[in-house]
Amino acid sequence: MLFPRRAFTLLCALLLWTAQAAAQPTYQLEQVVELSRHGVRPPTPGNRKEIEAATQRPWPVWSTRDGELTGHGYAAVVNKGRWEGEHYRQLGLLTAGCPQPQDVYVRASPLQRTRATAEALLDGAFPGCGVPVHQVADKADPLFQTDAFAATATNPAQQRAAVEAKAGDLAARQRALQPAIQALKQAVCLSDAHCALFDQPWQIRQSRGGHAYIAGLSVMASMAETLRLAWSENLPLSQIAWGHITRPAQIGAILPLLTANYDLSNDVLYSAQRRGSILLNAMLEAAESRDAAPNARWLLLVAHDTNIAMVRTLMGFSWTLPGYARGNIPPGGSLVLERWRDNASGERFLRVYFQAQSLDDLRRLQPIDAAHPLLREEWRQAGCRVTPVGTLCPLKRAVRALGRQIDRRAVTPVSYALP
Repeated sequence: MLFPRRAFTLLCALLLWTAQAAAQPTYQLEQVVELSRHGVRPPTPGNRKEIEAATQRPWPVWSTRDGELTGHGYAAVVNKGRWEGEHYRQLGLLTAGCPQPQDVYVRASPLQRTRATAEALLDGAFPGCGVPVHQVADKADPLFQTDAFAATATNPAQQRAAVEAKAGDLAARQRALQPAIQALKQAVCLSDAHCALFDQPWQIRQSRGGHAYIAGLSVMASMAETLRLAWSENLPLSQIAWGHITRPAQIGAILPLLTANYDLSNDVLYSAQRRGSILLNAMLEAAESRDAAPNARWLLLVAHDTNIAMVRTLMGFSWTLPGYARGNIPPGGSLVLERWRDNASGERFLRVYFQAQSLDDLRRLQPIDAAHPLLREEWRQAGCRVTPVGTLCPLKRAVRALGRQIDRRAVTPVSYALP
């Protein structure tokens, strides 16, 4: 039996704890804007041509046509969609069962791998509900295929100058990446005579359309990406670099070549401003529920790693997920904007993060759960607060910061009235 003084002390402590708990703000998720990369695919036809020419040997043929989403890639994305649907129901953003029209709007790039990825996400989040995937009628969407439109095209001379300025001493970059270069060479080359590319100096070149690229690096990046995708696809080890890559750490060792290629292509600010401004502007409009955005609690945009790279460059946001190189964008990974409301004060906040599954979780088709969470890194700036629901940044201030690099001359109205 407690003495009166001790009972009184415990009662006071309980009342203090209750008061502190009541004073803690409670947050409600109001809006999600998600930009997702497509799932696992074989090399694109163009990638296959260049990597086979560079190594003088045929690379493995996959179960689907080059550039298209695989069955394994579909299943991995279903896992992600299932987790997201359950997660957003738990947070009160979505209700049980099939969604209402105002719950979700999905728009995909017109390519097969992005359309199929959107369908896989919906199959996971809303199985059997027949939620439509919207896409433009043509092959090019102004949100995603911005190089096809005059308003968002780059000037060849300006783009080359921007790449040259960012590249700086290209020979020094090539020397710094020798560990990754040599690891890739040992994995894919029959002999030095078959892979002269690996010993040639990198050079800035331009395509007929004026696109600036790093000759040598761009092909190596395509090889590294193809091998990473092969690992994620769960291809037999004998088909991943002809049996020379047997551990995920070996994939991680060559991924810096992808980072270097991003740095000097889609992550160049001038290119990102011209080709990514319309997409980032649309995402920020949706995060604030402006009139131009779709009336949906979850806006899901399914596109390509190039789109995510340009948007994150404008944001000034990068990440390093465990097992991946800086800024890597794994298949099915997504850049997410969440708008939260403080129920007590009414103040609104933005949470921004990038998320993806690990190399091995993609390979094993590991369902996402508490024991196998998505890898995630959050964006933050001064004035953000760490809360039980994540890092929340005051909405207006965050939108201003994230949109500061948008080129308004490259922003044209976006229509969401699609089939």
